[in-house]
Amino acid sequence: MNGTGDANGDCDYSLGPVIIEGKTKIVYKLKSLPGHVMLKSKDRITAGDGARAHDMEGKAAISTATTCALFKLLNDAGIKTHFKRRHSDTEFVALECEMVPLEWVTRRVATGSFLKRHVGVKEGFRFCPPKQETFFKDDANHDPLWSYEQCVAAELRVGGILIGPDELDIMRKITVTVFEILERCWSSLDCSLIDMKIEFGVVKNTGEIVLADTIDSDSWRLWPAGDRRLMKDKQVYRELKEVTKEALDTVKRNFEWVAERVELLSPKPIARAVVLMGSASDSAHAEKIQTCCKSLGVPCELRVTSAHKGTEETLRILAEYEGEGIPTVFIAVAGRSNGLGPVLSGSSSWPVINCPPLSGEWAAHDIWSSMRLPSGLGCATVMYPEAAGLAAAQILSLTDHVIWSKIRAKQLNTWVGLKQADRKMRNDK
Repeated sequence: MNGTGDANGDCDYSLGPVIIEGKTKIVYKLKSLPGHVMLKSKDRITAGDGARAHDMEGKAAISTATTCALFKLLNDAGIKTHFKRRHSDTEFVALECEMVPLEWVTRRVATGSFLKRHVGVKEGFRFCPPKQETFFKDDANHDPLWSYEQCVAAELRVGGILIGPDELDIMRKITVTVFEILERCWSSLDCSLIDMKIEFGVVKNTGEIVLADTIDSDSWRLWPAGDRRLMKDKQVYRELKEVTKEALDTVKRNFEWVAERVELLSPKPIARAVVLMGSASDSAHAEKIQTCCKSLGVPCELRVTSAHKGTEETLRILAEYEGEGIPTVFIAVAGRSNGLGPVLSGSSSWPVINCPPLSGEWAAHDIWSSMRLPSGLGCATVMYPEAAGLAAAQILSLTDHVIWSKIRAKQLNTWVGLKQADRKMRNDK
């Protein structure tokens, strides 16, 4: 069986042997691309460890569209996944992984099996921070809930690595971060992500743990407007007293509804930063701010204007941006007597950040001129370009979930890097 054509170009993928076939998908080796696989979805819906199963025409395409859009969103945010590219309506290319036999479930709201296992907890109880649970993948025993201690004691070996406390901590941290990112994304469409499950794999040859498998309407509970009665997930199928063609059509329409809206979760940027520098000689400093902003998904423009030498022009530029109505953070790059930041702050209701270009023996004075402001002004001051870019992104992330997701993923990757460095330090002793 061969596949031709690709969303990213004309590639020829020769399928090798089946690595594994599950209830809803098949994974093939790729002859022409070592270290990669083709994951093909089936027109099959199941529940209760396969106790209930039905064919649903078109489900494979819906699942693939949903999964590819979500993995691309997470990749773009900075989360490491196995996903590479979509290949066809029902297939996508991914890194070859050995799967960790654990399901990681994150819950924001108490419902479903959690209520059965915790009698007395009322449906709708909200977990802050999100509740995280781990289940061992074992259909014969209905995927039992495992404690952290059980996961450690199992000493699972996957892809040549021992799944110990460090690996479990990394997966747990990624799990909650992925949930929070997708929760924030769905919230932008007035949908509540109630809970979700994900899985991890160990990349062949590198031993890196990445988010793997699929994420689609089988993976979560999703309630539009936070209303359980409007749920659009597989729970509708689970709760059917009788599975009829009409009932399956309803489930399919729900899945289609989700697939259509997933495409809306990564909108174009709706916010920006504007760096105003008092002199073109400060452009190198301003460009570092711009680079940081762009890495976090924040469009950033550079302008030159002096509040001392061209006050009227500075106010005209300010009015230009305010008149466009796009959420904006202004970053003032001015040393010596910094009038630029205070003038912007005193003339606008939008946030202003001072980031003076520091140099030589006058650095302390330049900082002081940006910090000691007249009363009624509220611009902040940071010393480094990267700090200015991050501060602007954090402000804008309050209303832009794409920027928020990139910041969250950046924080996660920093945490994972420290965890890995600590593990290496211990092992090297």
